[in-house]
Amino acid sequence: MPNNDGQPSLDDLALFVAVIEANGFRAAATRLGLSPSTVSEKITQLEARLGAPLLVRTTRSLMPTEAGRALADRLRPLFNETRAAVQDAASSQREVRGLLRLNVTGAVMVDILPPIIDRFLRVHPQARVEIVVEDQLVDIVAAGCDAGVRYGEHLAQDMIAVPIGPRVQSFALGAAPRYFETRPVPAHPSDLLAHDCIRLRFSSGALVPWDFERGDEAITVAPPGRLIVGVDAVPAAIDFARQGHGIIGCFENWLAPHFETGDLAPVLPDWWTRFEGPWLYYPNRFVPAPLRAFVDLIARERAMAG
Repeated sequence: MPNNDGQPSLDDLALFVAVIEANGFRAAATRLGLSPSTVSEKITQLEARLGAPLLVRTTRSLMPTEAGRALADRLRPLFNETRAAVQDAASSQREVRGLLRLNVTGAVMVDILPPIIDRFLRVHPQARVEIVVEDQLVDIVAAGCDAGVRYGEHLAQDMIAVPIGPRVQSFALGAAPRYFETRPVPAHPSDLLAHDCIRLRFSSGALVPWDFERGDEAITVAPPGRLIVGVDAVPAAIDFARQGHGIIGCFENWLAPHFETGDLAPVLPDWWTRFEGPWLYYPNRFVPAPLRAFVDLIARERAMAG
């Protein structure tokens, strides 16, 4: 019968894995700085506690039982990950290595965040980055992320926030010149209701609002949209506009390259609304080395940009 007075200690389980990996008590004992008899005794105690034989011992060999092999196969990756985590923690403040996990809105994945991540990875080859893209505001700590990227109106009050990307952005409209060959150019936002429009939809299901301002006048229009595209597929939506399928509304910085080439023409530029650019935010607590290095890189680039 198994001894159920308590669970095996992690030390005993680690010792068992070491015996399997070393293929013997003596080699495992040398690696661990213990005597072979101590290692053998601890394995015997572990088997008694579990109520199952883990090793078949002969004078010439040592082989795991089916239960022992299964246990070792499940424990080995856990201990490997534990060793990696301990090494990352031990070196976290001496060198930039380990994982940087970011939770970001899809809006920054078109042209703002990718080049920054590219430069970060080149400067810090031992670092790894995971980007979780979602448009809804989340608790980054509960989500297991080191930092998030959102726009100012969505930042929690208890977070440290640093600007990332352009400080001011605009919601802009654009359409291919060919689109207006058979249609009048809008003179007022309300005219958009009579046009083919390409709308974007957040992952939450809400459509990106079309808000406009000029002087003291503000107006929101909601054209039904001949085409509705998820924000994760913005490049495709812009291509539809370039092909003459309608007027698209999105960030000006996404459309600017196509304004320069002439593939798209600005629509109602006097009505475009301006808003604050995105922020990198993180908890006011101990900052791991990869995040600190990322924040420092952003600060250096902003200082160089003047």
